[in-house]
Amino acid sequence: MFGSRAGFVMAAVGSAVGLGNMWRFPYRTAEGGGAAFVLLYLAMTFLIGVPMMVAEFGVGRRTRLSSVGALRAVGGGVWVPLGYLFVLTSLLIVAYLSVITGWTIRYALDGLVAGYSATPGARYDEVSTGSTAVLFHVLVMGVTTGIVWLGVKKGIERASLILMPILFLILISLAVWAATLDGAGSGYAFYLTPSLSALMDPVVIQGAASQAFFSLSVGMGIMLTYGSYLSGKENLVREAVIVSLADFSVAFIAGLVVFPVIFALGLSDEVTESTMGALFISLPSAFGEMGAIGRVVGVSFFVALALASITSTVSLLEVVGAVGIDEFKFTRRTAALLAGALATVIGVLAAMSGDVLGVLDKVAGEFFVVVGVLGMSLFFGWRMTEPGGEVAAGASPGIARSVPALVFLIRYIIPPVLAVLAWVAFRDMVNTVAG
Repeated sequence: MFGSRAGFVMAAVGSAVGLGNMWRFPYRTAEGGGAAFVLLYLAMTFLIGVPMMVAEFGVGRRTRLSSVGALRAVGGGVWVPLGYLFVLTSLLIVAYLSVITGWTIRYALDGLVAGYSATPGARYDEVSTGSTAVLFHVLVMGVTTGIVWLGVKKGIERASLILMPILFLILISLAVWAATLDGAGSGYAFYLTPSLSALMDPVVIQGAASQAFFSLSVGMGIMLTYGSYLSGKENLVREAVIVSLADFSVAFIAGLVVFPVIFALGLSDEVTESTMGALFISLPSAFGEMGAIGRVVGVSFFVALALASITSTVSLLEVVGAVGIDEFKFTRRTAALLAGALATVIGVLAAMSGDVLGVLDKVAGEFFVVVGVLGMSLFFGWRMTEPGGEVAAGASPGIARSVPALVFLIRYIIPPVLAVLAWVAFRDMVNTVAG
């Protein structure tokens, strides 16, 4: 179990806060028309993400088991495939997320050692694929596996309590600095002025939903697994709201760093026509043009990215390892090593090919995540007996009175919305893979 409430909150925030906020959110915002995407993301976070996080916490705490065992214990064998979908989703995401984390470390080292390249596109090609990308991917997976090996208190909780405050401090400092740039106002205008046409675009809506779920770590079994380490005294709704607010805050502040820098230096066209690596080209280019201060800012930014990502890769690998412990009776060390080795092997494919990484992101990071959230909404709302009772346990009187409304939302409103989003995500995934 977690040793303290603060440790649990920081671990859950650490899982939610990651490259999804600081890498994926800005480029998805650019693709989705700026502020329209931000508004949709905010709506999806609190109308669907928070209730589903509460649901995962509740299932995990009731059973004290990992995703597969928890769904079997409450729903029977027919729900086991959903548990293994969580495992597969987490495994695939940690495999390619560790590759991108390796990029962030490489760019931080660039700033420390030699400064940022005058040919950022060529440098990105060197960093993102090939033997060096494999090496840094293996390094990240080694650190991730080591933290999971140490366990909940000594590994996950301790790392989160140290890394998350450092991340928040660096990110806020960068946002304050970005506000001083000439031309930052254009970046703020793009970021904060919504487009009504984009608000009604189903692809943008689906993208905002998958981004919210990816960022909050729902639909992957992470919050279910962390919930299994909670005592019955924890206020699940309160903790879900705190985690979600922290997660959205980091994503929003990351946008306040990225867009002013990009627009101040005239790089907006490159990002609005973004690929997955655009921000790893445009931002190093911006830092390089700033001279010595750019190196300081660049190192700080990429260190923050790396810190955020490590807390997420740890939580993803914990889902896989926890199933090894519960289902196959491995020791924690054996489960951590096997899960880490499997993710490392899969990640090598993503490190050797950007196309493979993009497909994994579409399949696992978008489609599987939405399907996982849909499955959990049906399980919690229709199969779990007295789900409201589990949520109300440990809640304050005011929150306890709102639990029936939350259960109604999960049972009747969220599933049809998610079914439509899953279809859009499936169609987008097929087009990406076919293309």
